[in-house]
Amino acid sequence: MSELLIKFLASYLLGSIVGSLLVGRLRGGVDIRTLGSGNAGGTNALRTQGKSFALWVLVIDIGKGWIATRLVAPMLLPGIAAAPAQLRVWVPAACGVAAIVGHVYPLWHGFRGGKGVATLVGVVLGLDASLLLPMLLTWFAAVVLLGFVGLASMLAAASLPIYVSICGLEPGLPLTTFGVVVTAIIVFTHRSNIARMRAGTEPRARRLWLFGRHGP
Repeated sequence: MSELLIKFLASYLLGSIVGSLLVGRLRGGVDIRTLGSGNAGGTNALRTQGKSFALWVLVIDIGKGWIATRLVAPMLLPGIAAAPAQLRVWVPAACGVAAIVGHVYPLWHGFRGGKGVATLVGVVLGLDASLLLPMLLTWFAAVVLLGFVGLASMLAAASLPIYVSICGLEPGLPLTTFGVVVTAIIVFTHRSNIARMRAGTEPRARRLWLFGRHGP
């Protein structure tokens, strides 16, 4: 089995450890997929379980993304031949995608996970921390101007391949491909948000939304 495949699978299994579901089990068997929005992510954890619960969820979900790209990707595997140089540059990006897919479709939790945003943050930190700046700026600007957290998350993900291309970051092709793939994943996981925005029923973050006082 190749180095790339082993590390991809390891990162997927790591990603399948969903923070909200793990913390919920440790807190008496709470499954937040049966509460609030039904999503296993940090936002629903905050709304239904409070700040302490949500903080640990974020630590786990961000942490596993960082571990996948910063620790698993460069790890030496005894008895396994290293990938050729042309493939090795793809390993961190592949591990990052695998961790996000694991979070969205977790093997340990019946393939029902979260939307992948917190894990994406951890992955980006592990790949290249400078990528986090355009993501955060885009997210904040979108929330302030438009008020939709889900839309802000989608736009923040979309800023990744654009930023990589404009700044010429290396390795260019793996990072750009990673950005495009994770944007597609984040858009897909927010499809219910898109449907609610089209129907006019998506709630806005009024505390951050610039025009919240005058909106519907």
